[in-house]
Amino acid sequence: MKEVPVKIQHNNNWIVVKMGIGDDRIILPDPFNKEIPFRTVDDIAEKKNVLIITVKTDTETVYKILSVEKVLQVLKKLILGSCNAYRLMAYFMSPAIRGGVMIKDAQWDKGSVVVVRTGIWFISATKQVCVPVNDVAAIEIIKRDVQGKSTDVIKIDHLDSGEVSSSLVLCPLSTLQVLYNYLKETTKSMDMKGTELDSIEQQVAMLVYSGMDSHAIENMLNIPHKQLDGIYDKILNLGLGEVVTIRREIQLTTKGVRYISDATKSQTN
Repeated sequence: MKEVPVKIQHNNNWIVVKMGIGDDRIILPDPFNKEIPFRTVDDIAEKKNVLIITVKTDTETVYKILSVEKVLQVLKKLILGSCNAYRLMAYFMSPAIRGGVMIKDAQWDKGSVVVVRTGIWFISATKQVCVPVNDVAAIEIIKRDVQGKSTDVIKIDHLDSGEVSSSLVLCPLSTLQVLYNYLKETTKSMDMKGTELDSIEQQVAMLVYSGMDSHAIENMLNIPHKQLDGIYDKILNLGLGEVVTIRREIQLTTKGVRYISDATKSQTN
């Protein structure tokens, strides 16, 4: 068993420990004194250089591990190979499309798809890509030209740094539908009826998606600022959007009016 220095969050503080890494488990020394078999890991996620693993035995415990990329890559490979997850050997291309444009030189990787509670992982000898479930916009089976033959593949649309990207999965037809059904079930919390927004509200959402700002949307749809703010509130409350810029409207105080009045006079003198 190898030992590597890592930082682990404990009581809201980061402490340095030497963590043991084996083929089927990790060992956390004092003050944790825990031996964690990979098969007990129920979820795994990554944010920057922090690996977040959820261990489920009699209780559920979350561990946050901070380390260099090389250590995290080894940990991810070992954990994803044995954790409690849906796992399937497949070819994948992730990402294959970004912003509606095919990525130049994108190639199929041979590896596996590992689906945990919060993410869809694509793992190969050289790649470790995670698509968070909450970032999945759509999943469908499409036709794709593979080695000159029209083939069914799974296309997963997802947000990547605010931009819509697509990943593709290729596997035998006998398991393709099973994987598709499992992915749809995993991401069903993102489904909506489609009737939550009326026609004007849908137009606003589409224009936001296209990159228009508030002023342009008001002019395009000929709607007042207050109406657009109301639509924005509805979109936010439904979880369909998030605030990136707060636009403020102000009116001048008496002091402000006096300043403008004095400034105007000084310019005319």
